[in-house]
Amino acid sequence: MQIAICDDEKEVRDMLVEKIGSLCPKADLSLYKSGDELLLSGDEPDILLLDIQMADKNGMETAKELRTKNQKAIIIFVTALDDFVFQAFDVGAFHYLVKPFDDGKFAEVLLGAVKHFEDRKKLENAGRKREKPSLMITTGGEHVIVNLEDIVYAEVFDRKVILHTMDGDIEYYGKMKELEGKVGDDFYRTHRSFLVNFGFIRKYDATTVYLKKGQALISKQNYGEFVKSYLRYNQRKRGR
Repeated sequence: MQIAICDDEKEVRDMLVEKIGSLCPKADLSLYKSGDELLLSGDEPDILLLDIQMADKNGMETAKELRTKNQKAIIIFVTALDDFVFQAFDVGAFHYLVKPFDDGKFAEVLLGAVKHFEDRKKLENAGRKREKPSLMITTGGEHVIVNLEDIVYAEVFDRKVILHTMDGDIEYYGKMKELEGKVGDDFYRTHRSFLVNFGFIRKYDATTVYLKKGQALISKQNYGEFVKSYLRYNQRKRGR
């Protein structure tokens, strides 16, 4: 969780750092002396404690610009002014703290923001789990849904496609080209008879991909493109 403080007074920044450190010791803290510094940083904090009365760009203007690229930031205005409390609703502020405030009130507001952030993350994670990409196949007269992430690799043999999963093998009549078109960039057709899931690769050489369950051949003409695609996969994985 990333928490940012944007206030042009060093004493206030130091005070907030101390309070946040005692309440959320594991949070990553970022400090900004002005709204422009925050916006130019490209930072997208999960929780933002934002002063209103600052030189140049005030906190309300900063919040409006931030909202154009970060709709999820939980904004808490921390200010000596109570004149902007109604404008805070226009930028979807979570709370409006008027200085001076006591430790109890600050803890109530900050921990409420943390809980809001954690609840939202749980909902997002649950949504991602529900939306696992899958495909439906017909095997043995039954319609079966197979999650793509469970497929180690697929091979074609005697007009049948065999899906090798960690739980077992599933055979069905189909075409590898059709399967290749459905599975997306996490898979690669190393050979006319094999389609591998990058996520299960243990190692590879110029002729063979060694997987967590079995192995697949690589056509000589496919090897260079396979390596490039595998590197792109690992870059995507690091960015998730």
